[in-house]
Amino acid sequence: MIEAIVVAWLLLFFGDFLSTFVYHIPEHVFGSLHLRTHHSWKKDFRHYAILTLNFQVLLDGILGALPYIIMAFIFWSFSPIGVILGLLLGQFHVWWRHVSVLGWQTPKIIHVMCQFLFITTPERHWLHHNKTNLGFGDIFTFFEQPAQVWLRWLRLLRVRLRYSRI
Repeated sequence: MIEAIVVAWLLLFFGDFLSTFVYHIPEHVFGSLHLRTHHSWKKDFRHYAILTLNFQVLLDGILGALPYIIMAFIFWSFSPIGVILGLLLGQFHVWWRHVSVLGWQTPKIIHVMCQFLFITTPERHWLHHNKTNLGFGDIFTFFEQPAQVWLRWLRLLRVRLRYSRI
């Protein structure tokens, strides 16, 4: 059982790390798919993320989930139960972190536990929806500080690439 819990945690940790630093932040700097499908002020989460079968929304979701799926393949031989548990917890967290748009308020005791465990709450994730330069790290908040550094570095890279084309 301990092995399954460790594998689930490792899957979520490395999946969140890769999703944040390889897909999410670069997409905020260089791309537009994620910003159009996930951060547009015109979108209603319940409609575009749950009820619609829009290809771009599905593609953004798949690209964000791909690191978790890769980790699932890597960790499968160590603990299939841990992989399944990690993927289920990850999917639950995707749904949970988006409930603030429905008026959800995280109970104080759960909020305190999440702060202690460095887990992103719906309120923290909603900050990212309102201010797309803050609140990176889909599952774990300890990725936020390094994510800010990576975001600034990628923006400088983008500026340098633009000037080098001129």
